[in-house]
Amino acid sequence: MTRSSKPITILIAEDDPDDRLLLKDAFDENRLTNELRFVGNGEELLAYLRRTGDFADPRNSPAPGLILLDLNMPKMDGREALRILKSDPQLQRIPVVVLTTSKAEEDIIRTYGLGVSSFIAKPVSFDGLINVVQVLTSYWIQIVELPPAAVAA
Repeated sequence: MTRSSKPITILIAEDDPDDRLLLKDAFDENRLTNELRFVGNGEELLAYLRRTGDFADPRNSPAPGLILLDLNMPKMDGREALRILKSDPQLQRIPVVVLTTSKAEEDIIRTYGLGVSSFIAKPVSFDGLINVVQVLTSYWIQIVELPPAAVAA
């Protein structure tokens, strides 16, 4: 197996502070050691990935191995950020998992059409979120062979 022993960084694009805290707590409950980084909208997501603005220093913006993306965010929503990310040859290989409150068929179809790796509706309970994080990380971190992290230079 060619997997690095260092856990991947998970970049989470989520604007709601309560959802951020719940996600962090769900990762903690699963005893996962992955570094979590948060951005609040699509503009920040792209700035992080391209290492511009507040994210210019690579020590403060480690390359993510996985992105969790909310669709409904201010400034630039997740749909637009996904479209831009997946059209950028330097960023398109980073797996993106949509984790959102939307269950709209249109969102599911559109995001898969844009190249999302998975679409998950946020569970309504914390126990459900713990389970989702456990399954998600089991699959994306322990089972799947991920490409090398890619961030624009």
